[in-house]
Amino acid sequence: MNLNPSNLASTMDLDNPALYLNRELSWLEFNRRVLEEGKDAGVPLLERLKFLAILESNLDEFFMVRVGGLQQKLQAGVALGSGADRTPVGSLMDQVSLLVLKMTQESYQCFHEDICPALEKEGIRFIQPPDFTLEDKPFLADFFQREVFPVLTPLAIDPVHPFPHLSNKSLNLVVSLQRPRTQEKLMAVVQVPAVLPRFVSLPTTNRENCKYACTPLESVIRTHLPDLFPGMIIDHATVFRVTRNSDFEIEDEEVEDLLKTIEEEIRKRRRGMAVRLQIESDATPEVELFLVRSLGLETADVFRSNGPIDLTGLFQIHGLPGFSNLHEPQFLPQLAPDFSKYPAPWQAIRAKDILLHHPYESFSHTADFIEEAAKDDRVLAIKLTLYRTSSDSPIVRSLQRAADNGKAVTAVIELKARLDEERNVLWARELEKAGVHVVFGFVGLKTHCKVALVVRREDDGIRRYVHLSTGNYNHQTARIYTDLGYFTCNNEFCEDASALFNYLTGYCELPRWKKLVVAPSKLQDFMLEQIGRETALAKEDKPARIVAKINGLLEPVIVKALYRASQAGVKIDIVCRGICNLRPGIPGISSNIRVTSIIDRFLEHSRIYYFENEGNPLVYIGSSDWMDRNLSRRVEVIFPIEPPDLKARVIHEILENSLKDNVKARELDSAGGYKKVVPSAEAGKLRSQDKFMELAMKNAQHVFTDPPPGEITPISNETPGRRKRTRRKT
Repeated sequence: MNLNPSNLASTMDLDNPALYLNRELSWLEFNRRVLEEGKDAGVPLLERLKFLAILESNLDEFFMVRVGGLQQKLQAGVALGSGADRTPVGSLMDQVSLLVLKMTQESYQCFHEDICPALEKEGIRFIQPPDFTLEDKPFLADFFQREVFPVLTPLAIDPVHPFPHLSNKSLNLVVSLQRPRTQEKLMAVVQVPAVLPRFVSLPTTNRENCKYACTPLESVIRTHLPDLFPGMIIDHATVFRVTRNSDFEIEDEEVEDLLKTIEEEIRKRRRGMAVRLQIESDATPEVELFLVRSLGLETADVFRSNGPIDLTGLFQIHGLPGFSNLHEPQFLPQLAPDFSKYPAPWQAIRAKDILLHHPYESFSHTADFIEEAAKDDRVLAIKLTLYRTSSDSPIVRSLQRAADNGKAVTAVIELKARLDEERNVLWARELEKAGVHVVFGFVGLKTHCKVALVVRREDDGIRRYVHLSTGNYNHQTARIYTDLGYFTCNNEFCEDASALFNYLTGYCELPRWKKLVVAPSKLQDFMLEQIGRETALAKEDKPARIVAKINGLLEPVIVKALYRASQAGVKIDIVCRGICNLRPGIPGISSNIRVTSIIDRFLEHSRIYYFENEGNPLVYIGSSDWMDRNLSRRVEVIFPIEPPDLKARVIHEILENSLKDNVKARELDSAGGYKKVVPSAEAGKLRSQDKFMELAMKNAQHVFTDPPPGEITPISNETPGRRKRTRRKT
């Protein structure tokens, strides 16, 4: 991400590729921020383990989806990237390999040299075979025979037995052995069973100051390999892991049955091309060469690690009970008084529109909304979109019960939700069995919007209730993702929601939306219109401000509009968790743009857009980021927050505190690097997620007070690192 800003200061060509950061490198920078949380001594120890596991999981997905695609381009002779970025693929692959290798080395160094010694002082120990005690050995021998041996299958490799197909992300041992009489060298593979816990608990009675001890499952297997290969001489065994390309694209127009096609593609994914080999650092060159050739890889695809291979297993240790002092203080999502003071959600929503901030406020209100609709005799119909949901989803179970109760239930399920296709296929089958009308959305577009509609017969006629959200109908991720949910029975919202579902499930011309802004038909133009208006105001020397809280910024058309707004003098703040291809702070181009990223205990996921609008702020929230896929290849919905108390809450509670975060926020520089925001002596420390927990608890205790209607003020300009507004001279 090298950049010399002085070379760009004089250019007004906003199509210049040098003005845009590379997508893959920006995404790896996001993961470097995740790694920094794992390395931060101020983060509780087991939370640091969690961040190392998250990093590993993120890198898995990166190789499965992005690197696989890059390798295909490279093999096909595609020389350049796409969009505004023009990074040669070969050069990009080299940079990716170096960055991933460096992050991996830092992650393992942090684990072995920093976290493990600190955990040992707290009574948690990772034990390797050389340190097994006399008590451990019979314990593990019994455990191996009872739990492990029955599910193992040693696989010989010879002219009669070709190298086996190994599942994506599976952990394996390659064993080098020989026959005692002939000295014949042999190779075999043993897969570490994914159905067993990754770490095996060990006795602690004879370990001083030890509360919990464990060893990796692969170490147990390696210790007992003679039981798997009786009579053979074991030379050595090496742990390795293979990652496969799991991205696929379907030409919807050529598909007769999308559900069956997705199921077939899922089966193909398990046999996708290998894209990465992780192997222990002490593996012999012969073993590495054997695996590289067997998997069809290059030496550049090999990543050596000082064990244990695959740190996603650390999630198991993170979840250990009884170590609350090594975690963040426990926080329970709070119940919202707006719901709690009414016996049913219908009365609450009729009384006023309700905004929930998850996970600070409980997602149970959303689940209850669907569950009550399933049980309520007056409810006639339920319609809902499903993009990602959990394996034991209460929302889906409620839809099944609603269908059993004779209600008209429609679920628009996105089968192509990347890496969640298999779960969505299973839910689609289950819902169809229950009598739910299952629809798979549009040809060529993913349905990513989050909308639920309930139709209810009431004393004064038919009334509709709508829930709109920035996040998925997933009760598991709702506990760890920050999102906003909005309940209303406003007739214009309800008419739009009905029109949206009719648009998704039937045949109709594009509706004339009253409140919703929908992609791909309108959203990009809407965003450009709002940015353009702020730009025009700044040119007239009127106050102009744009604030966006998003997950990703990649669409060049939006970036160019933001550059033009900055040149006109618009103050722009972007809180972007992940990918950002905009370069802030370039004199004459983006000097009025500040980009920060917050990585904390909860995953920042909500999308909020603020436009100052001459002192009458416009606030929109929804499912869409400023990414090309969101604006042009998905059905997305954003919508206005109009009630004065709720708008003020979004502005002054959520956005302002996010912008003021100087504990977990990092600021992007023009070269593509991030540095932690340093609190000034006057400002003091502010950690936005702690502030949101505090506000949620106050609200639950009826201490939180809404600002009086009519007193909505523009967002504060007093944010850390705020540059003085500059205008380009014309």
